[in-house]
Amino acid sequence: MRSRIDIPGTGLTFGAPGRLNPPARRIARAAKLAGMAVVLLASVVPVLTFAANGIAGEDLFQIARLKYDGGGDWYSNPSSIPNLHTFLRAECGIDAAVEEAVVEPSSPKLSALPFVYMNGHGNIRFSERDVESLRHYLETGGFLLADDNYGMDASFRREMKRVLPGVEPVELPWTHPIYHSHFSLPEGLPKIHEHDGKPAQGLGYSLHGRLVAFYSYQADLGDGWEDPDVHNDPAEKRLAALRMGANIVVWRLRGGL
Repeated sequence: MRSRIDIPGTGLTFGAPGRLNPPARRIARAAKLAGMAVVLLASVVPVLTFAANGIAGEDLFQIARLKYDGGGDWYSNPSSIPNLHTFLRAECGIDAAVEEAVVEPSSPKLSALPFVYMNGHGNIRFSERDVESLRHYLETGGFLLADDNYGMDASFRREMKRVLPGVEPVELPWTHPIYHSHFSLPEGLPKIHEHDGKPAQGLGYSLHGRLVAFYSYQADLGDGWEDPDVHNDPAEKRLAALRMGANIVVWRLRGGL
């Protein structure tokens, strides 16, 4: 059963048990500034308790990069998220922060963040505390975008089995709203770099019918978001990557519907 709060004069409707939790408030304000209609269900985004101390102000949408252990370069593609933020402001009207946030998996700040991103080329390893924290985050309204930067696939899938035991990634059809939320991408996830020559796949992890994590495999969106002179990708490849990133963000700001 839906529990709703209508915000007069904004066109926004939110589901909330009592009050909007920190991720929902941040989604709401960013979406309001972009003129989006948002529906968040109470059963999907329950109340969370941590404030966003050290993170951009709640009036700004901000992607947070996950700082994980294991030896992989969690910090790779440093210009990617700022460039995507710029694209979101210019092309989607979203009031996005200039820089990314950085958060560790077991940090209490995690619960206040609506959108977490991770990538890299090497090994990922979560501690038991990290696993519990990430599971709680995803079960209580959080969202993770994992971007295969070539070399993280095996360890990412291994660690996700620990975070979400019994949940297998499923390839999303090209008709899924995540590919059409702002820009129409009728062929689904764009392939930016060659990697193993396999087709790009958009894989989803779902809990109770809600998509909680999107894994871009064999695509390398982050490379496409980087400054043009980093990889010398063709302009059309970079634009496709930025549009896909924007679609994921807009889909998330609309409540993942």
